[in-house]
Amino acid sequence: MPRSVNAVASRARRKKVMKLTRGQFGRRKNVWTVAKNAWEKGQNYAYRDRRVKKRNFRALWIQRINAGARLHGLSYSAFMGKIHAKGIDINRKTLADLAMNNPEAFKAIIDAVK
Repeated sequence: MPRSVNAVASRARRKKVMKLTRGQFGRRKNVWTVAKNAWEKGQNYAYRDRRVKKRNFRALWIQRINAGARLHGLSYSAFMGKIHAKGIDINRKTLADLAMNNPEAFKAIIDAVK
């Protein structure tokens, strides 16, 4: 009896990956082994960089809060220490947005913690 390999399913799997690599450069888009490796590596980068994105945004928010706090004579760490001691529960994303786009509201928060 001949060996059964289910070519239909294999071809469908390959077509799915080849469709996902359309638009890439060179053999990455039309050679199966290269395309599969390129797609797998892209998935790894996507997984990793979803976490890196969170790190980068947190760092950006901290820089913006620090810049806003220093205009009023406080460092970032002193400001965050005082804000936690006072029990004001505002996250860094909101604080950074206030520091950039609404300086008078940010000043009100700084006055509340001083």
